[in-house]
Amino acid sequence: MVLQFVSLVFFIVHYITFAGSVNDEGLALLSFKQSIEDSTARSLDNWNSSDANPCSWYGVTCREEKVFFLRLPNKGLAGMLQLDTGKLVALSHVNLRSNYLSGSLPVELFNAAGLKSLILSGNSFSGTVPEEIRNLKYLQTLDLSQNSFNGSLPSYLIQCKRLKNLVLSRNFFAGFLPDELGNNLVMLQTLNLSHNSFRGLIPGSLGNLSSLRGVLDLSHNRFDGPIPASLGNLPELVYINLTYNNLSGAIPQTDALVNVGPTAFIGNPLLCGPPLKNQCPSSTSHPNIDPKPLAVGDSSGKPGRGKWCWVVIASVASTMVGICLVALSFCYWYKKVYGCKESIRTQGRSFEEKSMVRKEMFCFRTADLESLSETMEQYTFVPLDSKVSFDLEQLLKASAFLVGKSGIGIVYKVVLEKGLTVAVRRLEDGGSQRFREFQTAVEAIGKIRHPNIVSLLAYCWCINEKLLIYDYVSNGDLATAIHGRTGMTYFKPLSWSIRLRIMKGLAKGLAFLHECSPKRYVHGNLKTSNILLGENMEPHISDFGLNCFAYTSEESIPVQGEQMTSGTPQQGSPYALTPTHSSMSGSCYEAPESSKVIKPSQKWDVYSFGVILLEIISGKSPIMQMSLSGMDLVRWIQLSIEVKPPSEVLDPFLARDSDKEHEMIAVLKIALACVHASPDKRPSMKNVSENLERLVSST
Repeated sequence: MVLQFVSLVFFIVHYITFAGSVNDEGLALLSFKQSIEDSTARSLDNWNSSDANPCSWYGVTCREEKVFFLRLPNKGLAGMLQLDTGKLVALSHVNLRSNYLSGSLPVELFNAAGLKSLILSGNSFSGTVPEEIRNLKYLQTLDLSQNSFNGSLPSYLIQCKRLKNLVLSRNFFAGFLPDELGNNLVMLQTLNLSHNSFRGLIPGSLGNLSSLRGVLDLSHNRFDGPIPASLGNLPELVYINLTYNNLSGAIPQTDALVNVGPTAFIGNPLLCGPPLKNQCPSSTSHPNIDPKPLAVGDSSGKPGRGKWCWVVIASVASTMVGICLVALSFCYWYKKVYGCKESIRTQGRSFEEKSMVRKEMFCFRTADLESLSETMEQYTFVPLDSKVSFDLEQLLKASAFLVGKSGIGIVYKVVLEKGLTVAVRRLEDGGSQRFREFQTAVEAIGKIRHPNIVSLLAYCWCINEKLLIYDYVSNGDLATAIHGRTGMTYFKPLSWSIRLRIMKGLAKGLAFLHECSPKRYVHGNLKTSNILLGENMEPHISDFGLNCFAYTSEESIPVQGEQMTSGTPQQGSPYALTPTHSSMSGSCYEAPESSKVIKPSQKWDVYSFGVILLEIISGKSPIMQMSLSGMDLVRWIQLSIEVKPPSEVLDPFLARDSDKEHEMIAVLKIALACVHASPDKRPSMKNVSENLERLVSST
């Protein structure tokens, strides 16, 4: 009995001591600490009950002895968030970005009536946004990007009328945007809803966001229909990004939309008109011309008009029915008489013609086609690899799927009968006078064999077209792996270990081209879209040497005997397959000297490789960065690290691998050396590859 009494007294004393040493704000923060998994709470070690006031705790900032700012970004915190902000009466800012926090948001998080910014980006939160967010009447910044939130955009969110920055990108939000979004949140300066699954029409009220100063980003969603003309009313400095949706029709020729440039509309194949190159059909070119239709039952005007319209409609309908019957009868008779087979019709046709053959209404007579042997005599089919066990006849009879098109040609995925899959690039006209040059160039490319370079297996030449047959690489390109693509229902950023593997393999392949291949080659057009990824995310450099085939018939193809421009390990070494200078002289991957020097050098490739490294570790698209900030990715990163820690330019997703941050910074330094303004001061790819090898040897 005495022992029980002593224990009770001890508990009461301990409780009084504990309660007396920590105020209510401290208790609320300690409750938050308890929700964090112990193994990840090292940064919260000095959060304890011995302090009467939490203002000295790590990540806590106070004003007048009240918690004002809770800032714990990129600290590796994991667990289910439990934070009752109602006890933090002066709390104004919460920043928990780039951690591992998960689960749904607790309603207690929205009890701080004076909260002005809530930044939870780069975590693993899920579920819907609680309705209690409407309580935050003073909220100015809400960043929930890079999580797994779902549901529609909360209609009650638009009651937070003081919002200036709303960033909900890279989640699973869906449904329609509220029509009154732009009318209620008139103070918005940034609106980023990209990489979600929003659908329906873009609300015209967004044109009322006259306070926008940064970005209106609706890219990578499922918006459809026309672009509201009201978006042209937005301030000129706003970057409008509507890429990769299902938008259609003519682009309104209003102020802000006219000035934004074509990059804001890519990935919407049904859009037309300036600033895009594809012109609108006449029916959509003049959307303001809308003649009033004649009502069939209208009794106004001349007597008998309604009756006359019914007569015309009946006559047209009967005529169309008659034509259809005649056409069907003729098709049936034609097929029965000639009985041609699809396999005969498709032999010897180009891939483009072959893909269209099923869309033809009538089949051709066998006598109208040349025989297969006659067709073969026009082609020269040359295998360049021992694995080529097929011939041209088998190639042309195989199933072909269109996978891409560029200024240099069309690419098909071709599945042969034995299960072998190859990629076939169909180039434009050959020209008999150029066969020898073509043969020399292609066979030089065919000798290059490296695990990180796409192998050329064979080529086919005739007067009207040329075919290049490559290994098929199945896992898409690096640009898609970094940024995703339109229509993706789920996008998972690459982990640091995979990014390192890609950078390491890419460096190996490029170093081989520069120093170990049969001749010391230059790629000249390196970018993430022509880095293909294999089954294990191993990189494969593609499109090497293709610019050699982009010349006009009057031009010659420089294949060998040229010399390096500068910066090669052995000055004056001969190399082959010098690409022409890209028609896009302002390409974000091209070296600064490309505007002055026509002939690329290996140091061009080093610069391009450096830009790719920056793109991989920052997660930012060079093209989009140019559009957003008016400067290229290289300059943006150079300026950024002058005013803030280098870690701030890294992809927020990489904060999950915080123990590898030293490796990321090392790669950043390598990238910055590669993009040095002076070609002579850029390292060789051999040196770069060796440095990456040492860096990633533990991965």
